[in-house]
Amino acid sequence: MSDLILIVDDQEDIRRSLAGILEDEGYQVLTADNGSDAIELAREEMPDLVLLDIWMPGLDGLQTLERLKVLLPDLTVVMMSGHGTIETAVKATKLGAYDFVEKPFSLDKVLITIANALTYRELRRENEALRLSSHQDHELVGSSAAVQLLREQVQRVAPTTTQVLICGEAGVGKEVVARSIHHHSPRSTKPFIVVNCSAIPGELLEGELFGYEKGEGPDASSHRNGKFDLADGGTIFLDEVHEMPHKLQGILLHILREHQFERPGGNRTVRANARVIAATSAQLVELVERGLFNNDLFQLLNVVPLVVPPLRERCDDIQHLVRHFVVQFHRREGGGKRQFDEGALVLFREYGWPGNARELKNTVERALIMTNQAVITAEDIPLLLNVDEAASESDFSEGLGSFREAREQFERQFLQEQLAQHSWDIDATARAIDLERARLQRKLLQYGLNPAEHI
Repeated sequence: MSDLILIVDDQEDIRRSLAGILEDEGYQVLTADNGSDAIELAREEMPDLVLLDIWMPGLDGLQTLERLKVLLPDLTVVMMSGHGTIETAVKATKLGAYDFVEKPFSLDKVLITIANALTYRELRRENEALRLSSHQDHELVGSSAAVQLLREQVQRVAPTTTQVLICGEAGVGKEVVARSIHHHSPRSTKPFIVVNCSAIPGELLEGELFGYEKGEGPDASSHRNGKFDLADGGTIFLDEVHEMPHKLQGILLHILREHQFERPGGNRTVRANARVIAATSAQLVELVERGLFNNDLFQLLNVVPLVVPPLRERCDDIQHLVRHFVVQFHRREGGGKRQFDEGALVLFREYGWPGNARELKNTVERALIMTNQAVITAEDIPLLLNVDEAASESDFSEGLGSFREAREQFERQFLQEQLAQHSWDIDATARAIDLERARLQRKLLQYGLNPAEHI
């Protein structure tokens, strides 16, 4: 549908000539010869743009503009005048006018101004949509007591500059909590930078975080900034911080204390103005006790600890999360409204969700992609969850408390078998399973596996 433009001018020949030109350009046009009628038309028709003359009997253009902006704050208005002054143009701009064109009109000038004004209007709408979308992506979804407590904690900690440590199993939504803290903080207009410490090998993580000077790093021919530079004035989120090598733990400790660092290969001090929010799926207290995590760093990160409970402990939130993920999916992919019926939601509530909210989101999206019906039923869910259709609620709940133990048991057995296949050579095993050597060593300590006993 073409854009609707309201022309407001007390001179009939101007209204007629402008209307003809704009209709030839494909616009829809409405006209009014006074301010009062213009306000009523704007209220009823919601035009995309108003061309408003300043000098009119009765309500003049500036008075009309002021009332239009009270009625429709987002309305795009271009002022017109044959007796314009800089003072008048400035006043119109302060009242919310987008631009000012002078009579007699230059046809090209009018058309360009209108096109720019409509583009500006569309960009403003897109920015507002992105802002709302961004807010929704940072929303802590649910009505359980645990989520309500988390919301209260986020509201309390967000305005401060202190470090935050977010704890919880993989997939519970720790990054969402971190983004919510950033979103509600004075730093919300600055960058939010995510670093997954478990996804970047230790020998590369230092350069990723702090950059490097010319002559250092994989691209020795140039200087490179790191994530702390990119997060300047904003927030840096260190996910799975327990996977950070000891050397970098010491550097991070220095940053938190002194708010500065030196790049690899350099001796220039760089100021670090980024709030640090860390997250872990490990029991950091245990790792500290076993010497696998720096105690001083733990104490600094743990100023405000937030715990995100697993999804199985807040089943009442599942239906809210499902609706949230459906909206997210359609906002991203388009398509008509879809929903899950009560039977499907019952199965969702009965399932143990070892992958937590991340697994739920993936399952919802899989259902929206793989089914065609507007209402997704319980019959569709077992296949999507990759579980036996005949599985009962007791089957689901039987392993709820042992998922972590089962994972650890599998990891220990897997590592033991791989080490045996490679003659208990740590370097060879690390290469074979594509795991950083330092991380493998931490895993061996965690599971009490000592290669020296087998050599």
